[in-house]
Amino acid sequence: MKTIKEQTVDPFTLEIVKDSLVAIGEEMFHTLARTSMSPVIYEVLDYASGLTDAKGQLLTQGNGVTGFIGMLTFMVKETLEKFEGDLKPGDIIIINDSYGGGGSHLSDVGFVMPIFVDGELVAFAANKAHWTDVGGKDPGSFSNDATEIYQEGLQLPCVKLYEGGRLNQAVIDMIEANVRFPDLSLGDLWAQVAAIRTGDKRVRELCEKNGTETVKTAIENYLDHGEQMARKELAKLPKGEFFAEDFIDDDGFGNGPFNVRVKVTITDDKFICDFRGTHPQVPGPVNVTYTGLVSAVRTVFLAITNPSQDVNDGVFRPLEIITDPASILSAERPAPVSVYWESMQGGADVVMQALAPYLPDRLPAGQLLSVCAVTLAGNHHVNGEPFLIVEPSAGGWGAARGQDGARGQFCIGDGETYNVPVEVAETRYGVMIDEYSLRTDGMGAGEYIGGAGVIRSYRAMTDGQTVSATFGRNKFHPWGLNGGEKGSPNEFIIEKKDGTTDGPFGMYPRYPLNKGDVVKLMTATGGGYGDPLKRPAEQVARDVKNGYMTAGHAEEKYGVKVNPETYEVEGVTGKREA
Repeated sequence: MKTIKEQTVDPFTLEIVKDSLVAIGEEMFHTLARTSMSPVIYEVLDYASGLTDAKGQLLTQGNGVTGFIGMLTFMVKETLEKFEGDLKPGDIIIINDSYGGGGSHLSDVGFVMPIFVDGELVAFAANKAHWTDVGGKDPGSFSNDATEIYQEGLQLPCVKLYEGGRLNQAVIDMIEANVRFPDLSLGDLWAQVAAIRTGDKRVRELCEKNGTETVKTAIENYLDHGEQMARKELAKLPKGEFFAEDFIDDDGFGNGPFNVRVKVTITDDKFICDFRGTHPQVPGPVNVTYTGLVSAVRTVFLAITNPSQDVNDGVFRPLEIITDPASILSAERPAPVSVYWESMQGGADVVMQALAPYLPDRLPAGQLLSVCAVTLAGNHHVNGEPFLIVEPSAGGWGAARGQDGARGQFCIGDGETYNVPVEVAETRYGVMIDEYSLRTDGMGAGEYIGGAGVIRSYRAMTDGQTVSATFGRNKFHPWGLNGGEKGSPNEFIIEKKDGTTDGPFGMYPRYPLNKGDVVKLMTATGGGYGDPLKRPAEQVARDVKNGYMTAGHAEEKYGVKVNPETYEVEGVTGKREA
């Protein structure tokens, strides 16, 4: 029998099989959205799904959250290592262990299913989704004042939920007994099972239609093609060593700031990110494991090389990531990792800072960066039932050469995710949303201005509610580029019913809210690009008219005098004339 490499398959069939694999990943993605129970999945799209080959190499991935690029691969490889020789048709493995293949926090629960055709393991279906609650000391589970991972929820260390198609009911019972909202969490569990079974069915159908050897040949070809495309773009990049350093604000206990540094080396065939010298892991939960760091850097690597390319592990063969053990970017058990995104995206951000001056057409100035996650818990004002809001916040992206920054978008790690709609939030939760608007504080000045952040205000409708929020980039603002100025910080305040205000805060656990109190979330404006004095005066006047800046700000930063009533340019300052 010919080996895979010796198989000769016409290019049309190879392309059809490749597109079929991508379509399977998309069908799995939509299956999960349609059948899940939690708004954080079906509205926010905080999940990913896809296929790997029999070795755990990623073939296709449907993403809401870009920060999961790479995590499916690590889950499958952990499964292969633990169950080598003991996988069979019908097995489904559940895993959320941050240190054993999970890569994020315990709230992100993964599922892996080996796909067999005629007794041969040919692929894996996998997905990973954020559950509303997985237990732990706080509602929502990702506690921003945890000191060890044992406080963060139930750990599922790569165990079989199904063995040979038979359900392990003990695992279900254990989950049900440990989570605050078992209907939601178990409903999401069954949705994830349905999604990976869809992948299993479709891959087997693909093999039956085209032949298993043909599919395996197409898989090898697809991975090799991904590598070829990446290397083609790598050849176009500037060569040499590039450096950057930035800081993570704190860990929630007053410790910090913590440095994150990188040396990026680009050669003809390698893209190396060396993070050695970054701060060691810390007592608070801003640590991330190496798997999470890999996923973050992969996101930037794709943006630099070919962002429109279908994602597979062949694309990342030129990428190498180095870091010290037990650093804030490669934490080791039992360090807490609940709000891992602060360090994870800090790692991605310094790679962008190092290369943005040399790739102004591909990388923008600094963005909000933090997920700006919020958990708000209490009892509903109509039915008295407990509720829990779990969601990220949108904010401003940095400007780039030739374009203003994007307004009101999610951070690099969240990708194409969404807020829970106002109507859904006010129906399901014990809150009213008083405001959801762009935050136009005029920061991020430049020839091209940073994108506006957002303001989102929740008003408590009952007593005894609590809100926990983690807003990084609170002390170290989004950076400007090529003479552009920094953006504004992520922050939130509490406006109490009696008229007093508390804050602003960057990170706060379980702030008590009573009826009528408002938590006002304010996310960052992106960094600017270029000299503000070079922004056309007519455009500055339109910015004032559109509410992106005040007339005073236009004069101070841009040297343009704008009539605040007619929005006409009335002159320029001496600084601008000079």
